[in-house]
Amino acid sequence: MFTFVNPLVINLKNYDEISGENSLKIAQEAMKVSQLNRKEIIIAPPTSSIMALAEINLPIISQHVDDAALGATTGFTIPEIIKSHGAIGSIINHSEHKIEHARVSNLVIRLRELDMISIVCADDLQEVEALSQFSPDYLAIEPPELIGKGIAVSKANPSIITDSVQVVKRISPMVKVLCGAGIVDKTDVQKALQLGAEGILISSGVVKSGSWYDKILELSSVLK
Repeated sequence: MFTFVNPLVINLKNYDEISGENSLKIAQEAMKVSQLNRKEIIIAPPTSSIMALAEINLPIISQHVDDAALGATTGFTIPEIIKSHGAIGSIINHSEHKIEHARVSNLVIRLRELDMISIVCADDLQEVEALSQFSPDYLAIEPPELIGKGIAVSKANPSIITDSVQVVKRISPMVKVLCGAGIVDKTDVQKALQLGAEGILISSGVVKSGSWYDKILELSSVLK
């Protein structure tokens, strides 16, 4: 099983900026930063890019995974298949791709049996409490109203981070809490860590920045 202490997880989503070869280019820039400062950086590309990005020396995860069987299941993202393509885990239940909590539980177990990591997303404190009971490897708190808005949750609603950390550590002490939504600079990262987060989940703050290398270097520089 892969373990990361304070990872910077970059979700490329399906932004036009990373279409074609640009998914590989941003991953290569992230790899350069990781090699320079020895920080843990994880890339979540579109499923179609997993195999190409897995060729570089950087951990790659899927943006989503389905609780569907290996075999005759057309159109689903299957854990065993993405692992064979080089993925080491997956984001689950992102606010842009919500699934039933029962399926979240099944997928956490399934990924663990495959020695893959699970990053489960929660919209609010109620969902944090419900999903932490499944003991994913990471639980990311991301209020959907702040995603892509450039207003960091650590500034707009800092208590949700501290409260989430308390809830998670009470229910499943081994689960690491990630902070996402609206992070744009290193002060947002620093604040999130001060509030108890153990890593960062980010997307547009990197993908839509003027320089991928400079932004990844800035954000990762304050991680432990």
